[in-house]
Amino acid sequence: MKITQKIARAEKENRVWWSFEYFPPRTTQGLQNLLDRIERMRGLGPEFVDITWNAGGRTSDLSSELVKTCQGVIGIETCMHLTCTNMPANKVDIALREAKLSGCRNILALRGDPPVGQDEWTAVEGGFVHGIDLVRHIRKHYDDYFDIAVAGFPQQVLDPPEVLAQELQWLKEKCDAGVDFIFTQMFYDADVFTRWVKALRAAGINVPIVPGIAPIQTWNGFMRATSLAKISIPQSFMDVLEPHKNDDERVRAIGTKLVADMCRTILESDLGIRGLHFYTMNLEKGTKMLLQELALVPRIETVKPLPGGSLSLRADAPRQYADLLGKSAQELPQPHGELGRVPQRPAYGELDGYGVNIKQTREEAHALWGNPEDLSDIARLFSRFCSGDLKALPWSDLPPSAEMKIITAPLAKLNALGFLTINSQPAVNGANSTDKVHGWGPAGGYVYQKAYLEFFVSPELSEHLIPAIERDPLLTYYAINRRGDLRTNSKTDGPNAVTWGVFPGKEIVQPTIVEAVSFMAWKDEAFELGVQWSQMYEPGSPSRALIENMMDKFLLVNVVHNDFKQPDAIFESFLRIGKEHGLKVDVAVPSKAKAVLVAEAPEVAY
Repeated sequence: MKITQKIARAEKENRVWWSFEYFPPRTTQGLQNLLDRIERMRGLGPEFVDITWNAGGRTSDLSSELVKTCQGVIGIETCMHLTCTNMPANKVDIALREAKLSGCRNILALRGDPPVGQDEWTAVEGGFVHGIDLVRHIRKHYDDYFDIAVAGFPQQVLDPPEVLAQELQWLKEKCDAGVDFIFTQMFYDADVFTRWVKALRAAGINVPIVPGIAPIQTWNGFMRATSLAKISIPQSFMDVLEPHKNDDERVRAIGTKLVADMCRTILESDLGIRGLHFYTMNLEKGTKMLLQELALVPRIETVKPLPGGSLSLRADAPRQYADLLGKSAQELPQPHGELGRVPQRPAYGELDGYGVNIKQTREEAHALWGNPEDLSDIARLFSRFCSGDLKALPWSDLPPSAEMKIITAPLAKLNALGFLTINSQPAVNGANSTDKVHGWGPAGGYVYQKAYLEFFVSPELSEHLIPAIERDPLLTYYAINRRGDLRTNSKTDGPNAVTWGVFPGKEIVQPTIVEAVSFMAWKDEAFELGVQWSQMYEPGSPSRALIENMMDKFLLVNVVHNDFKQPDAIFESFLRIGKEHGLKVDVAVPSKAKAVLVAEAPEVAY
């Protein structure tokens, strides 16, 4: 059934409806977990689900498979995202044909982001330049078989009047070309959304508008998402959330009430909107809490599945899909160190995908990172970031966290020696869960961490470092190159918990782990970000050649020191090997800060 038909029926019955969005995971296990979750969340009563399409089409095959499974096997109405990025017309036609064969009747047509390394949009040969071209193509070849949606951005109402007028004109042209309804980007300001909807109606845009609702899961995720998407946050949100930023359970509970109040304001307004579209981030709890807070009663409708379906994955299912959700897939409270990219996905910013991308434009990248010509220039950039003198790196969207600042001095030294760190956390021995730097989870608990480093290193330097690591029984490591050749001294394939917490009345919580499968999956994205950085520079330029060579030859390594009572021990081998064989880069290294909180008694000593 078309989504507009579902919306019309809900309006006739005078009831509120809701829907969920999911994105393709990156391992077979992650895919199985997601299918189980989608089937379980069907019990929450969504009218439909929609499946994202990664910008550039890197997960396009999996998106199509997910659409087929949701529509034809699980039996829930499905909408498929489709972008123009790196998608010639013949690939678009294949995707549309497969969607139709699976019974899917709904498409979200998006232009997508500019290809990597480009600030301006350029179409792939034989592809489409604008989202409206994709809309026209679908209408031309499929008439009214598909409902077609496009993206809308409430934040645009804060733009200068002439800019808003131009955006509304382009949106109206899409609607006139055959768009049936609009999904909005996430927002947290009901007033901004209301003004934007009224501006659309005044411009003659009368198709249904579906507000995009993003549950607030954690403080870090909330801040990252709003920063990347350039979303305004009402001061009232900040006033009540920020005092609890180290307690993810409290943030989620307060955030649920805030977002629910926003939803009520929209549903009770005179806008005529009776539906909510939840950006789940492939997680269940946040969305479920919102529905419960809104007292929305599930109304389950199942479409007739296609014959012969099964939820079990084929034995030869693709192995390249990396489940980078890590332990966040179990919806545990997340710590606030720099060990963020492996267990936590970058937060939702755009409507058209969740793939890793450098967020800076070419101009911004050049302003931040200049034009490095040798490895010393690269090491200097990394060291400056660790020292707080550089606000971002390709692997780090946000400035160093308060926890990372605990180990600023040794990190800056390591980077100056040629160990280019992209993730790190200090050892922590029983910090109070309410501690402003290390704390997380509910009050009354204690948190622990093993020291962790993840970094790029040249093959020449690694030849000296890895034997030294292997001689230390307390150090475990994984090292991998871009081709996927893995080396490790770990004696088990299972996970190594590097962060855990003990809380009253709860089991021990282990939100952050290190394991081979997740590391190998993250490897693809880590090297991809480096490649994207190189493409910020002109072909043949020294900077591009330098970074491309690094990504081709360097190793990505992670190291865990397994005794959390020895806060400085993880750095010893690096400093010794680096002094003998590393780079000699002059950088301003901050004075050393104590690297750990030690708590032998309930009171924490600094």
